Amino acid sequence: MKSINKLRVAVIGTGNFAEVCHIPGVLSHPDAEVVAVGGRNIENAQRLAEIFGIKHATDDIDALCASPNIDAITIASANCAHASQAIMALNHGKHVFCEKPLAINDTDAAAMLEAAKNSGKIHQVAFTFRYNYGIRELRRRVAAGDIGTPFHTRIQYDRWDGLAQGSMASWRDRRDAAGAGLLFDLGSHLFDIHRHVLGPLESVIGYSHTVPRMLPRRDNGEMTTIENDDIVNAWIRHQNGLRGQFFISRVTPPFAELGYLEVVGEKGALKAALSRGGVDFLKASKPDSPDWINLPLPPEASDGKTHALDMMMRAFVDACLTGKANEKVDATFEDGCAAQFAMSALLKSQESMRWEQIPQPS
Repeated sequence: MKSINKLRVAVIGTGNFAEVCHIPGVLSHPDAEVVAVGGRNIENAQRLAEIFGIKHATDDIDALCASPNIDAITIASANCAHASQAIMALNHGKHVFCEKPLAINDTDAAAMLEAAKNSGKIHQVAFTFRYNYGIRELRRRVAAGDIGTPFHTRIQYDRWDGLAQGSMASWRDRRDAAGAGLLFDLGSHLFDIHRHVLGPLESVIGYSHTVPRMLPRRDNGEMTTIENDDIVNAWIRHQNGLRGQFFISRVTPPFAELGYLEVVGEKGALKAALSRGGVDFLKASKPDSPDWINLPLPPEASDGKTHALDMMMRAFVDACLTGKANEKVDATFEDGCAAQFAMSALLKSQESMRWEQIPQPS
């Protein structure tokens, strides 16, 4: 039986983000409940069900999507499974929240968008940085003209974990399962933030690089070659003429901050943290006072908790319950397609060594 006023949610996927984001995020909303968890490994599904007190665990994803006792489905499975699972859920009349990247190629992403539009249901993508306090305030200040007309952006995210002692290979390191490495994992976020804050993307030029190495597989311990990219370096043009610099890495030490978006305009610059909400900041600099100064954010922006994850999942629940997403923040499958097309254009640029046009979702 459906609980009064509660959205019944099923989570597909049993990995880290199902455990730390999707399930607790949905449960943080007073008007939602997680009624089922599904994955290809029934033992993992049962483990999560036990941890969170979820009544049903299954490895039958088809039955989960078809169930009349489920209103919405969140997808936290391997990238290669997103398209088939999302389309199946939408065709069965479910609201769908999907992890990024939307898919592993443009064809699948476009098919997901078409299914979403035809369904009339809520469809959202896990672009977490949109919910950061600093990013939201930066976007508001840019739109209000605080720094004048923007002419340059810089976005950077560095971490060491790709070379950390004890690292193990997962499906994210296989091209058939993930589509790409850091480009799809983190680059999808950064292309989306560029577009969300500063407008549609026009073209891109850049390259990705993989550090040659072998690591033991997490599932069976066998040594395997890392196939996917560790570093992405790119330059972006926006339709409004704005240009940006883009660098992400999982094999280099953090430079100053772990990750940030910097927007430079004729009257000054703004810099916001890229985090899950626990180490948020927003800084400003002016031509006549070049030192960076901290701008005020809510106290919870720096309390060390991952607010952005919970806010993102609660926003999905709100959209499902009201039938309307928050267009100022929430990312739809159209936004997911835009990021997918940008990443594909970058991969094409890596081969052509020239600027490549970024198609617009339709």
